[in-house]
Formats: sequence, structure tokens, C-alpha cells
Amino acid sequence: MRKVFIMIILILGVMFVILSFSEIKNIFKILDHSDWRFWGMAFIFQLIWLYNLATSYGVLYRLMGLKEDNRHLFWVASAANFINVVAPSAGIGGMAVFLDDAKQRKQPTGRITVVGVLFVVYDYFAFLCLLALGWWVLIRRNNLNAGEITASFIMLGLAAGMTLMLYLGYKSGTRLGNALAGMARFINRLFFPFIHRPYLNEENAHHYAMEISDGLSEIKGKRREMIWPFLFALNNKALLLIILALSFLTFEIPFTIGTLIAGLSIGYLFVIVSPTPAGLGFVEGALAIALSTMGMSLGSAALITLTFRAVTFWFPLAVGALAFRHLQLTRKPGELVASQDRDQAGK
Repeated sequence: MRKVFIMIILILGVMFVILSFSEIKNIFKILDHSDWRFWGMAFIFQLIWLYNLATSYGVLYRLMGLKEDNRHLFWVASAANFINVVAPSAGIGGMAVFLDDAKQRKQPTGRITVVGVLFVVYDYFAFLCLLALGWWVLIRRNNLNAGEITASFIMLGLAAGMTLMLYLGYKSGTRLGNALAGMARFINRLFFPFIHRPYLNEENAHHYAMEISDGLSEIKGKRREMIWPFLFALNNKALLLIILALSFLTFEIPFTIGTLIAGLSIGYLFVIVSPTPAGLGFVEGALAIALSTMGMSLGSAALITLTFRAVTFWFPLAVGALAFRHLQLTRKPGELVASQDRDQAGK
């Protein structure tokens, strides 16, 4: 069963690349007109970004009372990113990589679930800080439009919703369970006319809520330690700003810090709120248009956008595919047999 799952994921990865071939071809076309030194620096900073991502998870693991090597988390986080792109499932696919790894290493899955939720919440609030600066720049330049305002409020709603869920779980697992069960009930009513059966199990919602509540009990009294994950989340955004600046320097196009902040805030906003995996298609269009409205030609904006996405989307996707394969090859024989036994038992 596991081999079939791995094969499906790898096939989805190949199909994803094939379907996106036109964008990849455009990226290769611009290589001849760019400065390779800045390309190389951008890839180095992207690797630093990936390691900072792993370190962020490492801090959250320690917050949950768990110890994990950052080098191992580098592979797990990269593989999770790959799964989220080629098999988009609102982050559930990527979270499954962490949960599967936790089972292999005999770590409590409830705490790992909390790690995943906390990571998203910290990332959202770090981005909201960047988005606030982006709004300030766009308002000063009179470039803020209805689409960006709508997307920003959707983003704010997502952050508020997840924060509310964490607060309920922190106070009471029963309250969170009732809230999740209510959401499951609403979704079941929504999908019942189409599938004629419950889509989600309400009892699982209560069990899931108790696991989250148990995990959240670990952070009580750790207010000072809770600052570090936020600082690492801010650092991730700073590294993306550097990569965007290097994308400008690759083509010797002048820029200001305001242009970088506004451009990244709009681009990253559509990574989160767009319906496509990692904002594919939406980010390219939104970022290019946003940059073009700030005083540069649409052609230059497109070059910068393709360069930025090559480094921050396609490169991590390739690393994630290698990481996913690496995790499968480095599993111990005993772990593989145990996993196969669990698969057989689940049938």
C-alpha cells in the first residue's frame, strides 16, 4: 500500500511539472539575459530559507516538549511542501508527512498536530506584519485596489479563525470539539446532496480536538519561549525580501525598499488565498501587475516575477521531491515492516 502511495505522489509530481511546462520554458529563456552571480546568491538564500523553515519547526517541537534534529526536519518540512503542491489538500497532505514521521519516531501525534497548527498561525501573523507595511506603501502610492483589499480580509479571516480555534483548544478540548463537530456538521449538510453520505466524521472531530487540547497544555507557562517561533517566521519573510531584491539585481532593474515590501506582500498574499497550489498562476499575475503599477514596464515586472518564482517555488519543489524520496529510502527495515503491518490492519 505504501509503495502505491509513493508511486502516486511521484506520478503527480511529474504530471504537475508537465502541466506547468510553459512557465518552466519561459524561465529557461530568461537565463541568457540575467546575471548568474545574483541567481546563485538567490538560490543560496533560498536554501537558508528552507533551513530556517526547519529551525522554525524545531523551535515549535521544543515548545511541545519534543526534541528533533533540525537536519531531519529539513527533509520532513521540504517533503511536506512538495506533497502540499502536487497533491493539494488544504495542508492536510503535508501534515500527514509530519504525522507519519512522528509515528516512526514514536512521538505523540497530538503534539505534532499542534506544531503544524502553530506554525501556520505564526506564519500568518508574521505575514500580517509585512502586509500592514505593504498596505502603507500602496496607500501612499495610491495603488491599493479592491482585489488586494478583498484578499487581505480573507487572509485576516483565516488568521482570526485559526487563532480562535487554538484559543478554544487551549481553554477546553470539549469546546474545541463542539466547534469542530459543528463545522463538520455544516460541511456534511453542504455535501450531502452530492455524495448522499456524511463527508466528515463528527466523532473524529471530538477526538482530534482532545489531541490538540492535550498538546496545547504543553505551552502553558511558556510565554517567553513562544516569542522565538514568531521571530523565525519574521526571518522567513526577511529572507524572501532579500531574494526578491536579488531578482531585481539579476536584470539590473532599480528598486526601492517600498517596492520590495509592497510586491512581496501582494505576491505572498495570493500564495495563501488563491485556490491553486502555492498560488500557481495567481501569484505570477498578481505580482507582475503589482510591480508594473509601481513604475516599471510590464516586461520587466514579468522577468522579475519569473525569476522570483523560479527560486522560491520551483527550486523548493525540486528539493521537496528529493526530500520525499530521501525519507522513504532512509527508513529502517523494521519501521517499513511495521508501517506495512499498520496498512494491512487498516484494510
